[in-house]
Amino acid sequence: MPARDGLRPQRLYAVPRRQVTAALTAPVTRRLVVTDAGYSPASARFSVAPTDGARRTVVVICAGGSGWADVGGTRHRIGAGAALVIPAGTPHAYGASPSSPWTVWWCHLRGSDVPELVEALGSPVVPIRHLDRAVALADEIVGRLARDDDAPGRLVGVSGTAWKLLTQLIADRAAAPPPDDPLERAMDYLVSRLDGTVRVPELAALVGVSPSHLTTLFRRATGAGVHAYQTTLRMERARLLLTTTESTVSEIARDVGYGDPFHFSRQFRQLHAMSPTEFRSTTPR
Repeated sequence: MPARDGLRPQRLYAVPRRQVTAALTAPVTRRLVVTDAGYSPASARFSVAPTDGARRTVVVICAGGSGWADVGGTRHRIGAGAALVIPAGTPHAYGASPSSPWTVWWCHLRGSDVPELVEALGSPVVPIRHLDRAVALADEIVGRLARDDDAPGRLVGVSGTAWKLLTQLIADRAAAPPPDDPLERAMDYLVSRLDGTVRVPELAALVGVSPSHLTTLFRRATGAGVHAYQTTLRMERARLLLTTTESTVSEIARDVGYGDPFHFSRQFRQLHAMSPTEFRSTTPR
């Protein structure tokens, strides 16, 4: 999402090194421990200079805008709805796109089970099929670390949340069809056009199948048609904007493709049994 006034401020939390050292020898956390985590809105233009990667695995969740990453000598583009996962010890650098800087949650991980979890992902860039869930988990990691205390269960809870985040990414990766699959291409196109109108015949022609076949593919994969899937994506993005920005309901409606904010509010209420304003007021931030 483009930089705008009202985004929550950048946050950064680091676990004291003595606590990390202790956690790496303790039950549960020795398998996975979060050493650092943060949130960077588009306005912060979050980036990391070239580094050898040290002993920490890096996980970045891109919720809006776009960025780039050089991982082991290969350049990758990271867009909204994708995760960047860099194994420990891998030379890397990454940063926000100058024209559309990303909004990201990130964390650094260590522990005996982390390499196996990362290996299961198979690629540094992983598509996220349920962005709101991934963002909620990443934000929970940051929020838990923000509690500046030495409670014994603090790092255990953070580790559990990080485990959920990684296993969700693994599940998303396993469920994703091949990149040349017409369903995947159609889904990717809808993600990129949340703010526009998409006609089923045009989308079908774009991915090389008939409109009826495309509708069948969507119903098999999602249980609903193309437009229902696009509405799900729009509402997913709307929930994210309601909980991570101070944008007005009218601004969010435009961002997710609704020219009429009243129509957007009615659609939101039908799906969530509350208005966008009520959702914002009842959701922890």
